[in-house]
Amino acid sequence: MRPVTERDVRASFVNVTRGQAQRLAMPRDLDARPWPDLDFLGWRDPAAPQRAYLVTETGDELTGVALRLGAPRPGHMRRSMCSLCLTTHTGDGVTLLSARRAGRDGHHGNSVGAYLCTDLACSLYLRGKKHAGPGGRLQETLTLDELITRTTANLTAFLAKVTG
Repeated sequence: MRPVTERDVRASFVNVTRGQAQRLAMPRDLDARPWPDLDFLGWRDPAAPQRAYLVTETGDELTGVALRLGAPRPGHMRRSMCSLCLTTHTGDGVTLLSARRAGRDGHHGNSVGAYLCTDLACSLYLRGKKHAGPGGRLQETLTLDELITRTTANLTAFLAKVTG
């Protein structure tokens, strides 16, 4: 992903109002992100732990979505798999994240959801820059480029549900 500015990020959101986009918490380390290793920018709101944000490139434009974390599953120790990068985590490493749909559907309260890595670090898990623990990444014969293509396709499908 190419480096982006705060202004670019705020202008990219499709499922919040302009005013809400101006008020959302930005990552403090935006300039220090490992941009060449990111397929999308994702972060959690430190002041509101149930909120998260995701911004990705779609062609020459950026598309951003505001997300809400689902309720934690107490005592959940089974492994869960992220629907974007297919990394498995124990406990609360994968969470149901829901996004209000863009446009009229969103104004009527409709939303879509997906189980994603709670820390939104899918790109780093794919590249081996962050580890999900033993068994977190399945052994696959795909190349890194193929893994990135699959993750990007999964993200594009999720965004199509938000914007469609």
